[in-house]
Amino acid sequence: MEFSMSNIRPLHDNVVIRRVEKETKTAGGLILSTSAAEQPAQGEILAVGNGKVTDTGVRPLDVKVGDNVLFGAYAGTKVKVDGEELLVMKESDILAVLVD
Repeated sequence: MEFSMSNIRPLHDNVVIRRVEKETKTAGGLILSTSAAEQPAQGEILAVGNGKVTDTGVRPLDVKVGDNVLFGAYAGTKVKVDGEELLVMKESDILAVLVD
């Protein structure tokens, strides 16, 4: 099933992330095939939910749309949105926000 960014809104403490481009060259200059290129664990947040539901209410997320983040290599669920593969994951799967 394929979705459009205009009709996908993550719930609670979920976020939608676009991975950064795969590295297609090694440090030594060898060009890797698409299947051999390692999936990057870095991306940009495209959408965020309203926050984590707790016993005392809703805690807002620490991340926001536009943040560049690091996450676990196997974190998230892949979804097709506007023909592009994106990830939906919990905020807790995000390891760090990259600061300029």
